[in-house]
Amino acid sequence: MKTTFSKAIALATFVLSPIPFVSCSSSSDKPDGGARADGSTADGGAAGVDASTGGGADSPNHPMPEAAPTVAPDAMPPTGSFCSLPGSVVFSDAGAAVMPGGDPSWPNLSSWLKLPSGFCAHYFASHHTIRQLRFAPDGDLFAAAPYAGTTGGRGDPTQSIYVLPDDNHDGVADSTTVFLNNMPNTQGLMFTGGYFYYQDHTTIRRVAFHAGDRTPSGPSELVVDVGQYFRQDGGHWPKVMDVAQDGTIFITNGGSQGDSCVSTRPVLGSVHKLNADNSLTPVAVGLRNPIAIRCEPTHNVCIAAELAKDYSYTPDYGREKLVPIVVGAPVTDWGFPCCATKNQAYAGISYADSNQAPDCSGVASEEVGFFIGHTPFGLDFESSGGKWPAPWGSRVFVTLHGIVGSFLGARIVAIPLDPMSGIPLPATELDAATTDPNSDGMLDFATGWGNNDQSHGRPAAVTFAPDGRMFVGDDYGDSTGSGSIVWIAPVSMMMP
Repeated sequence: MKTTFSKAIALATFVLSPIPFVSCSSSSDKPDGGARADGSTADGGAAGVDASTGGGADSPNHPMPEAAPTVAPDAMPPTGSFCSLPGSVVFSDAGAAVMPGGDPSWPNLSSWLKLPSGFCAHYFASHHTIRQLRFAPDGDLFAAAPYAGTTGGRGDPTQSIYVLPDDNHDGVADSTTVFLNNMPNTQGLMFTGGYFYYQDHTTIRRVAFHAGDRTPSGPSELVVDVGQYFRQDGGHWPKVMDVAQDGTIFITNGGSQGDSCVSTRPVLGSVHKLNADNSLTPVAVGLRNPIAIRCEPTHNVCIAAELAKDYSYTPDYGREKLVPIVVGAPVTDWGFPCCATKNQAYAGISYADSNQAPDCSGVASEEVGFFIGHTPFGLDFESSGGKWPAPWGSRVFVTLHGIVGSFLGARIVAIPLDPMSGIPLPATELDAATTDPNSDGMLDFATGWGNNDQSHGRPAAVTFAPDGRMFVGDDYGDSTGSGSIVWIAPVSMMMP
């Protein structure tokens, strides 16, 4: 189950035609990912991706397979479990099978999605461009669906934040209700301290939130305008946020692919602490596009997903990465736009103000790295207290958005955490030798999106529900632009 570089090379035999270069600030994010360590392009396959999946229902060369069989008696989920709900796709050693009674109009997840034996998946809702999912304290699911062009995905013409309740507890959203609208640039969502925080373009705003609110019960108020502090990139506009265990709020700001390397290292792409007076203090700098951030619930640490320099795997040694943010720690420099990693400048780069080689000795060294183009896009922590079986419990789960044009590499991986600190243990796609042999490394959890014809969308947002289920949002969808939200649970996990 480990994701290793040698496995990625083996799967590169599935290389299809090259993908044209497209700027990541358009509707795509990681055009071809640059070259891999073996000299092939990053669109040549991805570790853990089933490249033989084919085209799905929308491809004339790959017709939809026959409907999956119903669940065999020896694989039947326990009565009262989430996976016993009608339409659940149950994965066992015999393959995928479907619990009877589901709506035939729901997407046929059994035809392409792959999960470990002992888990199930269930359709929850359809919507355009799901870029962020968060649960309210009362258990309702909120989703951000922007319209403005940004890294990957398609625009949602309704440009709103939605609430998707499931009052009858049948595992499917009862409705899709607009909570806030007319926000083309919205992504970050967060609940804390009796408020719902959200992004509206360069600003972070909040409204009072009470249990059961499905429309705002009070006026919106400005928290901070990030645009007053930093220049804004047209494509890397998302501002995401989360709150640490001690109540510290962190907010991200994107830099630009073309940021100039200068010796003074101005703060551009970064993560900031929100102070009591609503000013911002940087805690992590040298970032290009920190697209996601979540805080670990049992330790005072947060993790951001950084999308690094396009086309930079070779000769620049670029890598996507997870960035730990420890509350109270000194400011950390992650190198961009001068350095790919500790002691490694990007090829051909010198300080624009002195023409000297960049000093990368003070740059942080990542513990978790991904190929340029696999694009870590969302993350959240499994913290159900034992409801998820080994080796899946107490890990950080990361959605990989995949390479534009093929979505190869799109999947969900699970990365182990240091139980003492909550920081991810070493795990990387770049070099199997750097993966901690005692940690099980980076495990592929859910695959099937990367089928080279975009028919299953790409995993973007991920969040765990208070009841322990994982919810995953697709920000691309099929040819109509409509994507799905699905949830995943262990077969043994019981409903409250």
